[in-house]
Amino acid sequence: MPRPRPGLRDPDAAAGAGVEDRLFDALAVLRVLVTINMVGLTVWRWDNFVRPTAALVAVALLVLWTGVALVAYRDAARRTLWLLGSDLAVAALALGITPWLKGDGFRATLPGFWVMGALLAWAVHWHWRGGLVAAVILSVVDVAIRQEVTQTNYGHVFLLLLGGTVVGYMAGSVREMAVQAARADRATAAAEERARLARAVHDGVLQVLSLVQRRGAEIGGEFGELSRLAAEQESRLRSLIRAQDTLTEAVPASQAETLQARRDLSAAVEALASSRVTVVTPGTPVPMPAPRVEALVGAVRACLDNVSLHVGLDAPAWVLLEHAGDEVTVSVRDEGPGIPPDRLEAAAREGRLGVASSIRGRLEELAGTASVHTGAQGTEWELTARLEEPR
Repeated sequence: MPRPRPGLRDPDAAAGAGVEDRLFDALAVLRVLVTINMVGLTVWRWDNFVRPTAALVAVALLVLWTGVALVAYRDAARRTLWLLGSDLAVAALALGITPWLKGDGFRATLPGFWVMGALLAWAVHWHWRGGLVAAVILSVVDVAIRQEVTQTNYGHVFLLLLGGTVVGYMAGSVREMAVQAARADRATAAAEERARLARAVHDGVLQVLSLVQRRGAEIGGEFGELSRLAAEQESRLRSLIRAQDTLTEAVPASQAETLQARRDLSAAVEALASSRVTVVTPGTPVPMPAPRVEALVGAVRACLDNVSLHVGLDAPAWVLLEHAGDEVTVSVRDEGPGIPPDRLEAAAREGRLGVASSIRGRLEELAGTASVHTGAQGTEWELTARLEEPR
């Protein structure tokens, strides 16, 4: 299990830190193995050293540093530039003193594969960039201490560069996958909690509001106004519950260009319902990119504002949402006297841009259409737009 990280309140950061903890635990095992390998090869090649006493001291210090690294890397707070820089410096120094310990013409360095511990620590902590930087530093030192570079030496350098970069990239990818999985788990838990709260609200508050609405209408008088208010609140609360079921989690800024947050157009239109505004929707969610939902609902609000302004504050209006294929159509109808001929064009010439900007302008931004049918029996706007942004 990942170690607790009490200092991290961001759940995404905590998920990523848990992955890093696991990778450093695996790296600790690798450090022990390469240290044993280094000690074994040192004993086997003991005759290759021209300064055996110094070599013995150097190997002992590398073993000691391995123990220090095993303890230090277990605490995430210690994984700073100082620790990782010191780790890489010790590895580079162990490579650098090899000619002094073995003399000219040596074939194998003192630490050998032991330098992988520092290399992979940089790759795990700073991903492919860290792995590449550490590999370049170790490769430069390894090449600089040799009198000639053989094909075998080139192979070692190539493996350092490839291993540091690939392991670093994989560490970053695993971390990102853990963050995405944590977000999915939180979204699932949130959806389950919303469903539980919705049931509780439906069993309690909505039933009470429905009862108040029905009884108030039966009694009349002042209770009639109470009935109207209860009906409005019931409609808004139902719309809110439905909207919560279709909310999507905020998208990270790094993905903003490829993925937009989505909203349910049905829920957004239902939120416009009131005692004078009747709303009819398909009864199923209509997901759309959030900016398109806001623009379309804004146009519908502008239509309803025109009803209040030109027909009457208490004038009824009807809103119908239709979903067919990849298009949606929202109709807004009233029972007013209609719009006189050429009135909209005249209003635009006079600088009154309510219809031109708030309604038609919004639909033009959506690459949709806004058509009006008007007469003595009332006015009806038809707002049509595609679900997705045209490519």
